[in-house]
Amino acid sequence: MKLQQLHYLSAVVRSELNVSSAARQLHTSQPALSKQIRLLEEELGARIFARSGRQLTGITPLGQQIFSRVQSILRETRYIETLAQELRGEGSSSLSIGTTHTQARYVLPQIIRTFSNLYPKMKLHLHQGTAEQISSMVKSERIDLAIATGSRELFPDWVLLPWYHWYRCIVVPHQHPLAALRQPSLADLANYPLITYAFSLAGPDALQTIFAGSGLQPRIALTAWDADIIKTYVRCGLGVGIVAEMALDVGPNADLARLDARHLLPRHTTWIGFSRSGLLRGCMYDFMQLCAAHLDREAVLSAQKCSGPAEIDAMFASLPLPQYAAGKIAPAPSHSI
Repeated sequence: MKLQQLHYLSAVVRSELNVSSAARQLHTSQPALSKQIRLLEEELGARIFARSGRQLTGITPLGQQIFSRVQSILRETRYIETLAQELRGEGSSSLSIGTTHTQARYVLPQIIRTFSNLYPKMKLHLHQGTAEQISSMVKSERIDLAIATGSRELFPDWVLLPWYHWYRCIVVPHQHPLAALRQPSLADLANYPLITYAFSLAGPDALQTIFAGSGLQPRIALTAWDADIIKTYVRCGLGVGIVAEMALDVGPNADLARLDARHLLPRHTTWIGFSRSGLLRGCMYDFMQLCAAHLDREAVLSAQKCSGPAEIDAMFASLPLPQYAAGKIAPAPSHSI
């Protein structure tokens, strides 16, 4: 059994049994890959894949068990290689981060700039997506760190550390009737079609739930994952926008009026996560501490030892987290964990 064969097996399964696609990913030929898979099955004396002629049609029950073990072996192999690099002082040549559009567009640029100055030879990969898409990146082991808001249930095997708090706000053109109100009510908003994030329609903080508490029903005109898209349709006159407050502190927004909604809508908490079973490299510690002072190495290691989300929440419960305000994440007061 060769390590190369295990890589080939993993690639075939991840490519949904498309051998040609797996071969392209591994920069090899389809016949060479197929041959190694057959040799591995012959050595094991069992079929990993079900076939119809030369076509792979599925993975056998035994193949499922083998694939799970192979993933663990390949993961440990990567950890050993990374550990050796760390000990030699070379570090890894890349860092992959999965995050949402809001974080990538409005929060991370300065942090990434500082990090790049600290690690000028490191290749950064920034993958944007919804929480569900980031979760898929986690399952396929494409990212080292994840940054998102809410949806913690999608990351059961990751350590999720609270980073900072933020609120949504209301945005309308200056000539809109709501622009004259300092603090509009839910009843005021119920008079107009709303344009908001897709995630605003799900979970305990869904707009429908918030409005229903006041006996009201919101009129949702459009949803999107991208705040810039929401602002574009607000400008088109399609409705009243509800976006993250940081979305109005970057880019040209002088034509839009920003109205406070902290009295109406709940606070959100953005988190940074990493694999509970993964190897934390020095660059990962540094990146997290660049994000927030309370995410120092000691706190990260303590959180990694916690048994689950509830224990991590308790660990940070008495800590005043940073909060987004006036165009920046304001540091929290002095702390100790």
